[in-house]
Amino acid sequence: MVTDKKLKQQLQDGKMIESEAEMTEDYKKALTQTLLVSGDTELMSAPAYYGPSLNAPSVNARASCISVIQDELGHGHIAYRLLEDLGYDREYLIHGREPHEFRNTYGFDQHLDNFAELVTAHGLWDRAGIALLSDIHENTSYAPWKRALTKVGKEEQFHLRHGETWMRRLSNKNDKTKQKVQDAVDWMFPIALEWFGLPDDKKKHDDQLAYRIKGLSNDELRQKWMDSAVPVCNQMDIDVPAHYDEEADEYVVEYEMPAHFEPETKTWHFEENTTWDDVIDRWRSRGPANEKYVNLLQSSQLDPVSA
Repeated sequence: MVTDKKLKQQLQDGKMIESEAEMTEDYKKALTQTLLVSGDTELMSAPAYYGPSLNAPSVNARASCISVIQDELGHGHIAYRLLEDLGYDREYLIHGREPHEFRNTYGFDQHLDNFAELVTAHGLWDRAGIALLSDIHENTSYAPWKRALTKVGKEEQFHLRHGETWMRRLSNKNDKTKQKVQDAVDWMFPIALEWFGLPDDKKKHDDQLAYRIKGLSNDELRQKWMDSAVPVCNQMDIDVPAHYDEEADEYVVEYEMPAHFEPETKTWHFEENTTWDDVIDRWRSRGPANEKYVNLLQSSQLDPVSA
């Protein structure tokens, strides 16, 4: 068996992993944790997107929304299929876990209440997913995932274009619809900033980088996301709590992260003192829609109110 130290050096030199037999236990742990978060996030976006898709303003818009949901379910199953190769039971991962055991990003534990929030989720959160998965596609040392992400990346670009197009349409239509987009951005933008995890200086270790599961650090990915998200919002005249700092040559957040979030009202309190430990506790406690969305998937029964 190759040692972890030797494997890390081989991976940094470009070695690709094809099967479990080539992994150390620590490599497998880092890979499975990343795959699980990816699979759960893709899967849980489907019930989050379903309800507001019923309020799409046209048949074409609703069809596009349903197509996105279908894609997301497929992306989740890709990650779970890869986990099966590593000894996990796909049926258990989807149907056997309790709602609080899912490891999707926090945004998909929130209720999306209208079409403006749905398309803003496509424009901001699918953009965050693209930032993460495109980095993995480019840099990962796990060859089966790299191959699978070719399809995923193309479909996620469609989700992003759909979101941007409708955010722009609503922003340009009238003051009322523009305000709906602004209201959605107000609570979704900071959640997207949290999407990438702890700041680099707060992380105790980063096996994802050491084993080349991904290529960019959390802060680098956060900056990559802002590089495209902030200009798009600026073009729509939508306010965001970030701006470009010419001296630093990067986008900077206009409040001190982390911030306190009230999920029941979707309200951020940027002036309240909070810590990253508080944020992690909030993530682990899951959000207000967690049980509803997991039950919707596991039961295969549509919410009669939504339907």
